Amino acid sequence: MLSELVMDFFSFIRSAGARLGFSPHSYALNRSCKSASVCKDLKTRVLRLSAQSSGDPTSQQQREWTEVLSATVKALKAGQLVAVPTDTIYGLACVAQDSAAVRRVYDLKGRNGDKPLAICVGEIQDIYRYCTVSVKEELLRDLLPGPVTLVLERSSALNGDLNPFTKLIGVRIPDHPFMRRLCQMCGEPLALTSANVSTQTSTVAANEFEDLWPSLAVVVDGGPIGDESRLGSTVVDLSVCGKYRIIRPGCALSATVQVLEGKYGLLEDPVN
Repeated sequence: MLSELVMDFFSFIRSAGARLGFSPHSYALNRSCKSASVCKDLKTRVLRLSAQSSGDPTSQQQREWTEVLSATVKALKAGQLVAVPTDTIYGLACVAQDSAAVRRVYDLKGRNGDKPLAICVGEIQDIYRYCTVSVKEELLRDLLPGPVTLVLERSSALNGDLNPFTKLIGVRIPDHPFMRRLCQMCGEPLALTSANVSTQTSTVAANEFEDLWPSLAVVVDGGPIGDESRLGSTVVDLSVCGKYRIIRPGCALSATVQVLEGKYGLLEDPVN
């Protein structure tokens, strides 16, 4: 009986919102919840992006994304966790310099503390602040932004509580205008890890990790992500001068190796 009353209440709210003309990009809870208790407790903001164009967002998209960006930045600055689309798969993010938020990511994922998180930044120059770079800047620009994670030596500017067991850090600049703008507006790196999504479906969308929503402040729904990106980013270790080592093949392996070997003459460092 309680479950039916709760579901009727949310049905009423949705219909009333439609009559009053609430924007589909504002706060929304329009999916069926798995239980009344989840519906009752869920305070997650589900914010939807219009379809992105290639390259930078259009002026119309920029206007539409203003609310989404502002809400997501506010949540991150408050130490909360968010789910975001990238150029590969959906990710869980928090401010990398916030130790408490980083611990919450590990708790949410049920992840061992010895498995590293990557960071996401908005610009090439940000990499030099948080990493020690031993390759040419042109190499960075040939691979980023893109579906590649570069593993470099970390600098002292990066939060010591983030992956304290290693001197290395993976860094990403996703080829996704929303993610780049989000990092720019935050003004500091985001700790980023993949969301727990199904690998059995033809596409990946925000509703596929709905079980995590009660622990997230904001879910940015950018729609389905195509099959070609579902392997995640290609992870390559560039911490040894003149060499590279593939840690995860990912979705951009051949293109990445072609740049590293063909253009810059780096040698593959075999796994010990």
